[in-house]
Amino acid sequence: MFKNNLCIKNYVPIQKYYGCRLESSCDLQTSATSCSLACSNLPRSLTEALSLIHPEVIKRFFGCGLPFPAKLEGCRVLDLGSGSGRDSFAFSKLVGPNGQVTGIDMTEQLITASRQFVEYHQKKFGYEEPNVSFIQGYMEKLGEAGIQRDSMDVLISNCVICLCPDKTAVLQQAYNVLKDGGELYFSDMYASSVVPDHMKQDPVLWGEGMGGSLFWKDLISLAHSVGFSTPRLVSASHIEVHNIQLKEKAGDIKYASGTYRLFKLLQKPGRSGAAVTYKGTIPDFPDQLDFDSLHCFKKDVEVEVDTEMAAIIQVSRFSSDFTVRMLDEQKSDSEPTPQYCHLNPFLLADRRGSSMRQCSKTSR
Repeated sequence: MFKNNLCIKNYVPIQKYYGCRLESSCDLQTSATSCSLACSNLPRSLTEALSLIHPEVIKRFFGCGLPFPAKLEGCRVLDLGSGSGRDSFAFSKLVGPNGQVTGIDMTEQLITASRQFVEYHQKKFGYEEPNVSFIQGYMEKLGEAGIQRDSMDVLISNCVICLCPDKTAVLQQAYNVLKDGGELYFSDMYASSVVPDHMKQDPVLWGEGMGGSLFWKDLISLAHSVGFSTPRLVSASHIEVHNIQLKEKAGDIKYASGTYRLFKLLQKPGRSGAAVTYKGTIPDFPDQLDFDSLHCFKKDVEVEVDTEMAAIIQVSRFSSDFTVRMLDEQKSDSEPTPQYCHLNPFLLADRRGSSMRQCSKTSR
């Protein structure tokens, strides 16, 4: 575990890397950012929102996925590691004039740049008042940055948790500021095995996210340790490392982008599952709601779910979109050991045949 002062110290080269060295996403040495606008079957509201973002904001976007969950209208959203502000501005369109988006980032240059486009997007979206703001601060110290406990409906993060040495602090702070039933929906880079310490000391490997990527299995235990529900894997893509020297340093370790969703459940789920039926009431998803890679809810079709999924539906912002019929309590006194193969982003990427496209300037 890293102490906070050590974590902040380790952020200094990252701030320089993203604030000064990288002029655009194509200066990165991996394909981590390339799928962001290439993913198919996006809801209309999202494609419209992204199409309205200022080109200069898009240019300096360094994310690795599309962490845009459904049903954001009127929500209070916090964007962890907001960077250039691309996702924050898109969220400000999706939450509508009655919602509120806050972007937090440690890099002064990126915060300054983001603030320059607040008025532009306010006018672009036709809002009387801006509904997005940006603050400089650290993900491990959200309270010090002015983010109150139990104040947020949804937290979003796009490929920045891999840049923080103290991931436990990040998830704990995220849990603290979420309301009961709130959600952390995030994309990040993951490693196929535990990253050795010597790779974490390499500034370029760390800046590219390779040195700080979690072994994907460790995310599950980490989420449980701070109180979150079991992570739900939404999507995944393989990440290609273009730079030959970096590839040699990584050795046998492979990388993937994975999008997961975690929920804050104050009460432990009961021992009975449920049969749930989607009402088709979420805009953009009138016929079918793909909740994660395992759960596809079709309108008016009853589906049995486990105890945790039943709890998520009942206490989250999706509660009004489902009818829930509780099933008989499970009789077994001993719970089977959970199998988490379905949460492996590498297997999901293999199954879907997905790989992030290369960026022409990364093969240097």
